[in-house]
Amino acid sequence: MATSLAPSFRILCSDTSPSSSSGKRCKYVGQSVRALPIRILWVGKKRSQGAQLVFDEYFEKIKLYCTVNEVQIRSNPKNSRDWKVQVEDEDNAVMNLIRPNDWVVLLDERGRDLGSEEMADLLGDAGNTGASGLSFCIGGPYGHGQRLRERANLCIKLSSMVFNHQIALLVLVEQLYRSWTILKGQKYHH
Repeated sequence: MATSLAPSFRILCSDTSPSSSSGKRCKYVGQSVRALPIRILWVGKKRSQGAQLVFDEYFEKIKLYCTVNEVQIRSNPKNSRDWKVQVEDEDNAVMNLIRPNDWVVLLDERGRDLGSEEMADLLGDAGNTGASGLSFCIGGPYGHGQRLRERANLCIKLSSMVFNHQIALLVLVEQLYRSWTILKGQKYHH
């Protein structure tokens, strides 16, 4: 059962409305926010050495603000030749990792376009939902399955372009770090 949300953040993957972030300031800057533990659930193969270095740098920075961990789900776990079966298998693997009280954010190219300040608002709002954790889900090469789409509390996109899992993961961890610096009023974000 999905945790209830502020109405402004109950956005499904079919919402393609433009972002309203131009010039918007984060509503939580300088305020104390409840830092939910973050889990990044991603479907894919092993990261390249270069991607791993950048990932590790931002992952360690995020740990200054909240508990964070990542879980890799093997792409196409049953080696199916049918992409629909592959998506269903990946969907089941991800759904088995999501806890009932998690606040689930799906990353999808059809999701809502957020600016950095809105991403910071997302972290602040998530802390007010009563959820016990915040799970960001990055899908495999064919996207997310139906069960995960129905379970997600929010669907966002990192860009109008489609990224492979390594690039999506790097953009996500950088934006999570940037969001925390916005929330804390620090100088990383200009």
